Amino acid sequence: MRASRFFISTLKEAPSDAEIVSHKLMMRAGMIKRLGSGIYTYMPMGLKVIRKVEAIVREEMNRAGAIELSMPIVQPAELWQETGRWDKMGPEMMRVKDRHGRDYAIQPTSEEVVTDVVRSELKSYRQLPVNFYQVQTKFRDERRPRFGLMRGREFVMKDAYSFDKDVEGMQKSYASMFDAYTRIFTRFGLKFRAVAADTGAIGGNYSHEFHVIAQTGEDALVYCPSSDYAANMEAAEALALSSERLAASQQLVKASTPDTTKCEQVAQMLGLQLSQTVKSLALTVEKEENGRQVKENWLLLLRGDHELNEVKVNKVPGLSSFRFASEAEILDAYGTVPGYLGPINTKQPVKVVADRTVANMADFVCGANEAGYHFTGANWGRDCPEPIVADLRNVVEGDASPDGKGVLAIERGIEVGHVFQLGTAYSAKMEAVYLDEAGKPAPLQMGCYGIGVTRILGAAIEQNFDDKGIIWPDAIAPFEVVLAPMGYDRSEMVKLEADRLLAELLAAGVDVILDDRGLRPGAMFADWELIGVPHRVVIGERGLKEGNLEYQGRRDEAATAVPAAEMVGFIKAKLGK
Repeated sequence: MRASRFFISTLKEAPSDAEIVSHKLMMRAGMIKRLGSGIYTYMPMGLKVIRKVEAIVREEMNRAGAIELSMPIVQPAELWQETGRWDKMGPEMMRVKDRHGRDYAIQPTSEEVVTDVVRSELKSYRQLPVNFYQVQTKFRDERRPRFGLMRGREFVMKDAYSFDKDVEGMQKSYASMFDAYTRIFTRFGLKFRAVAADTGAIGGNYSHEFHVIAQTGEDALVYCPSSDYAANMEAAEALALSSERLAASQQLVKASTPDTTKCEQVAQMLGLQLSQTVKSLALTVEKEENGRQVKENWLLLLRGDHELNEVKVNKVPGLSSFRFASEAEILDAYGTVPGYLGPINTKQPVKVVADRTVANMADFVCGANEAGYHFTGANWGRDCPEPIVADLRNVVEGDASPDGKGVLAIERGIEVGHVFQLGTAYSAKMEAVYLDEAGKPAPLQMGCYGIGVTRILGAAIEQNFDDKGIIWPDAIAPFEVVLAPMGYDRSEMVKLEADRLLAELLAAGVDVILDDRGLRPGAMFADWELIGVPHRVVIGERGLKEGNLEYQGRRDEAATAVPAAEMVGFIKAKLGK
């Protein structure tokens, strides 16, 4: 490839709406162009990266035995209504009507469509297992599209769906996809981590997320450096910080704490450690009983220095549809304003759920359900009934690992892949069955597996950049090598060597571009450092007279002289070809 025949459009400054590093650099490098909110045109330089990502994904999916198909972007509402997700997905799913007034969804994912395909095509256990995948455009109407391709509305995703006759088979398919994903992200050349995760809106029983490690990542990843334990913050188990509860050693005292609605303020006023305080969070659950709507009052208790994990709250029996109580509901149930709530002397009956750590606390401080007052020396059993005990909090660095093999550490990551064991979550609702060995119908066991193809670009850049621009890993760089001739349009010696080297590298299977635009060296180098091509060869008359060319890797601080006759072999060795 010659630069004069390719489309290169770099900018010195990023547009004002570009927020994070990857967004700014992709815009400056001419890889994407904004069309609308969260919607981008993939320009030639960016599309080259996308195609390389897709090629690796396809190779590994095919290697794992998956079969490619392509499902419609526009999908009938009836399929989504069968599973209940037409309403459950909410405004994130874009809905449209055709000229006949029929409802359709612009696909955010394709569990319903692929299950519809399978229920009409797969009839016997002899046809199982099967795994279908596609690389297809998706659309999710994000409330606040931002960060370029990291949180856009239209994006490209690889989604795959496995179907098995039993749970054991589904688990084997899941393990196969997990291994394929590990190979895919390893081949991308990215530092990544697979972590146990919540299944969220997709559903199912078990899942893992794949994250590219980056300091700018939105997600907190919890792992144990001395074991294999890893989970995202939503799913990381938080053990009690003390193994047993100490006996009460203080009397219950009602202390005056005016204008102190935060645990930090209470601890400071009373001269106590924040870890001796308990924060109270009031919830309301509305449900139907005997044909009428009733409200239940719930109180969650966390240690004052801990944070609530709402995903875990959803898993507490009875709290799957909780909401935070309004101030009027709090006054009615507790007889006081927020900031002074506690489990002792509530006005109305309240179900109390204590985090594991709080359940093992003694002589703790909590609200007195009276404005301006807190209790000190509060104890379970003596001063208030024993609570329901549950894991409610986010873990913190240094907590004991749930596997008992060390302590937890936390790093930031960007989610780029997710694998799920769905079981019969979709097949049962859509009556996707097969005939087993005895000729009896049984529901298909299903798994699904996604990779954010276009999101990989943003994540890779967030992990690999410097003050000059992007630093692509070899496998997904738009070009592996750039030839930078000094005076290509002025020196016959330089032109002949550049053309020879271009031809030989292409013949060796190297994805190389020759910059024949006649730019000054500074401008030429700045362009390719911004774009992030990982290997550069400089061709100049002075070096050629000595029989040398200059090689410099994108991360190298200085150039290396390499004999011109050896450069092709040198580059092949660098690329592992």
